[in-house]
Amino acid sequence: MNCRHCGALLQLPFLDLGSAPPSNAYLNKDSLHAPELWFPLRVMVCEQCWLVQTEDFSRADTLFAADYAYFSSFSDTWLKHARLYVQSMIDRFALGPHSKVVEIAANDGYLLQYVQEAGIPCLGIEPTAGTARAAREKGLLIIEKFFGEQLAQTLVAEDHAADLITANNVLAHVPDINNFVKGFATLLNPQGVATFEFPHILRLVQENQFDTVYHEHYSYLSFFTVENILSSQGLQIFDVEHLPTHGGSLRVYAQRTDQGRHERTERVGNLLKTEKTAGITRMVFYTDLQTRAEQVKNDLLGFLLDAKHRGLSVAAYGAAAKGNTLLNFAGVRPDLLSYVADRNPAKQGKFMPGSRIPIVDETYLQRSQPDRVLILPWNLRDEVMNQLDYIRQWGGRFVTAIPQLRIIP
Repeated sequence: MNCRHCGALLQLPFLDLGSAPPSNAYLNKDSLHAPELWFPLRVMVCEQCWLVQTEDFSRADTLFAADYAYFSSFSDTWLKHARLYVQSMIDRFALGPHSKVVEIAANDGYLLQYVQEAGIPCLGIEPTAGTARAAREKGLLIIEKFFGEQLAQTLVAEDHAADLITANNVLAHVPDINNFVKGFATLLNPQGVATFEFPHILRLVQENQFDTVYHEHYSYLSFFTVENILSSQGLQIFDVEHLPTHGGSLRVYAQRTDQGRHERTERVGNLLKTEKTAGITRMVFYTDLQTRAEQVKNDLLGFLLDAKHRGLSVAAYGAAAKGNTLLNFAGVRPDLLSYVADRNPAKQGKFMPGSRIPIVDETYLQRSQPDRVLILPWNLRDEVMNQLDYIRQWGGRFVTAIPQLRIIP
């Protein structure tokens, strides 16, 4: 396989999690009687541009199908993040009624609803039917297509050139990353700004966040590599911020190379130095995650087997994609983990892909009173623990598996 960005031959392995179905391909009762489509889940590193990327086994339209079940609005933390982002962009770039905001991967309108409330014209691009429908129910204008240079050209011709383009947690999800980024350079007004948010691979490696690897993520991104990709497609980074979201993310600010007016901040150079010191452009940085991932797998299985031996009931909360990666890598099935509770009605009554563990609503958890609750979306640990604090009334305890197994007092 060749690198999706620079075309170099990929030879350096990063992580091998065996095989798994797509992490958001939730099952219904009928599909339990049919075979599932599994793909190898292996990740390689390009030693030329240092783009970390999955081996190419599945197509985007297979992974992001009409019944794609990730809805952003079911996390209060994420809604707060979106609201604060919108206000920050309005203040920093003087956005108003004469501006145009476009969001790529608008999902269920979790962010654009705040742009609309501020009286700013906006448009969302969202290829998955279920989430696009939810966004339209909020009164938002949504184009149900995958984004790239060709669509950007069409939007410009239709007077949708943007003063701000926002792309939260989508840069890692695109197979043709060059064409995708070129679309931003095409769609931006001459003085426009694009922001990209994505989990930082530095945090992934340092904090053993291997469960964020799944098929829908084609790329795992360093700031060094993102700057090179954007530069190659006509965009210039002028600022970067660290974010706590998704276990540690970056927000990158970019402008057109030919027209941008924003001065480059010191934070850009500082982060490049930090990554270089950490070894982002050296082979050794990428070589020990496999061992640490296998340790988590073994510890989780040991915990679940011990709980079963002791007669303790164990459930999970949060039918998240990262949870599917963990459960399938560890080979966990309903005999060790009885169910997963989730707030999202689109997932309730379905089953986790691969493990086939049933997904229930929170009232089921309240009735069954499990002794231990494994929090699968560990990045939302504090939110989940506050939401489910009542489990302590019957002596229940929370458990997290990443970065290492922890039973929380």
